[in-house]
Amino acid sequence: MFKRWMQIDGQKSGLILGPRRAGKSTLVKDLFPDWSHATLDDLDYLDWAKRDPKGFIKSLGNRAIIDEIQRSPKLTIAVKYAIDNHGCRFIMTGSSSLGLLDAAADTLAGRITLYSLPTACWGESLQRPTHHVLSERLTPPAIRDAARALDDAIVYGQFPEVIMLRQAEEKRKLLKNYRDTYFTRDLMQLSNIENLEGLLAIFHNLARSIGSHLEISNFAREAGLSHITTKKYLNCLHQSQLTFKLYGYQYGPAKRHIKAAKTYFADNGIIESLTVRMNDGQLLENFVIAEFEKRRKIGWIDTDQFFYYKSGAGREIDLVFETDGFIHAIEIKNTRKPQQRDIRNLHHFKEQSTRPVKSFLFYRGNEYLNMDDVSVIPVSALFQGF
Repeated sequence: MFKRWMQIDGQKSGLILGPRRAGKSTLVKDLFPDWSHATLDDLDYLDWAKRDPKGFIKSLGNRAIIDEIQRSPKLTIAVKYAIDNHGCRFIMTGSSSLGLLDAAADTLAGRITLYSLPTACWGESLQRPTHHVLSERLTPPAIRDAARALDDAIVYGQFPEVIMLRQAEEKRKLLKNYRDTYFTRDLMQLSNIENLEGLLAIFHNLARSIGSHLEISNFAREAGLSHITTKKYLNCLHQSQLTFKLYGYQYGPAKRHIKAAKTYFADNGIIESLTVRMNDGQLLENFVIAEFEKRRKIGWIDTDQFFYYKSGAGREIDLVFETDGFIHAIEIKNTRKPQQRDIRNLHHFKEQSTRPVKSFLFYRGNEYLNMDDVSVIPVSALFQGF
């Protein structure tokens, strides 16, 4: 397995959240090979942890890795005692924050560092990042090489085990296995979800709605579920790190979060596993925004939250965030020849802003361009970029 870009500080206990099969266990065992290890996916360990949490933690020694701790959130009380009274250090992983973050906040506040490990960034399997995506340029040969691998990345995503497979059929088979186990039945068990058909309907409706506002009433009607149940299922997907939300961006900080939100999948491999038909523009939009979200989560992009923008007149920007004293506005277009109409909303956004804005357009071509103060960047520039 390849070396991940995220680094974990073993001098302080930590909790790493991320979707199943993102590589959390592999990462921590690689970083801390001498620490003891236990996973609550093992029924014997899980039973022991629930019956005798203090004894279970004591058996692990002073330095330990505990995988899938969300299966027994109350175990964090025993972890807190061991940290406070015996100077122990623990690296814990969880594939769902349902019930876990509340327990950790109550018992481990100030004692642990929270991390979020997504699936791999595109190009992470090869080496360390080589360039800053928004401010540095890849050479033309590097862009063309990346472009040849782009279609595969958009379709199959970046789950570590998927990346390591060579054949498309092998990748499809593994992703369908993920769907039937980790994305559905495992999630149902953790979240007390009983309706598999309803959950799959939510998955499919989300896929078809990429880039649109999330209207729970519409989802409920199309999935044949109640409004309350639909909201619960959507929250479970979010808490399990399979999806993430973008909220509407407004210029005034007090109005930054508006009611409407957009939901994206954390990795395009999830979409492929569903075998749902989507247009190329939606797939590209999810891929690019998910790649940026991955880099934000591992600390390469210094901002707390990503947004989208929509004006009262309906002008939209796909991705907006603040960092380094600038508002960064990004549009994503599935075209090889960008036109003036493709940057119209970026100009409108910049004209309305009272703060400095850097504008970008990501497209399917292979050349870096500048169009009326908009930096036009090939999507392929995301390869090995930070």
